[in-house]
Amino acid sequence: MARYTKEHKQVTRQRIIEKAGHRFKQDGIDGSGISTLMSDAGLTNGAFYAHFESKDDLVANVVADQLRTQVARYGTLRHGRPGLEDLLRDYLSPEHRDHPGVGCPSAALLDEIGRCGDETKQAYTDGARAIVEEIAARLAPEDPRSARGKAIGLFTMMVGTLQLSRALSDRKFADEVLEQGIENALTFVR
Repeated sequence: MARYTKEHKQVTRQRIIEKAGHRFKQDGIDGSGISTLMSDAGLTNGAFYAHFESKDDLVANVVADQLRTQVARYGTLRHGRPGLEDLLRDYLSPEHRDHPGVGCPSAALLDEIGRCGDETKQAYTDGARAIVEEIAARLAPEDPRSARGKAIGLFTMMVGTLQLSRALSDRKFADEVLEQGIENALTFVR
């Protein structure tokens, strides 16, 4: 039996998390079985339990990782409100809508996360809180707490707009929803 270094195991674990994140957002949590997830990572089913206690454990880790990555990307935007406008335009873009596997886990998985166990809900809560804090800091850098309510409203507006646009079969209407969502969000933050 081969013995791997701690670093190798961590790299493999992260690869599983990243591949599962893409698959979950593309096909849903319930639509993604362990064998498919492990195949995506280039591993056998038997290797799964060397990294995770259960699929629920994997889901919680994926949600936490996806949201940490999302918040980290927000840190690369321009400072203050200009960066917030960039975020809105990127988030509510046809490209983001059309590629859920590489996009926001909230818009892709929110309904399923609501049916998950406490560990996944806690991971989501922590990540959502970090996103709201990031938005609040852009709205009111001098006093982010004062902008918390507006940040929650903006976050929910973004996620809901993207979900609605993804659900529409009429491409022109779906694009209109995104465009109006950007305008509504920019009006909301003024």
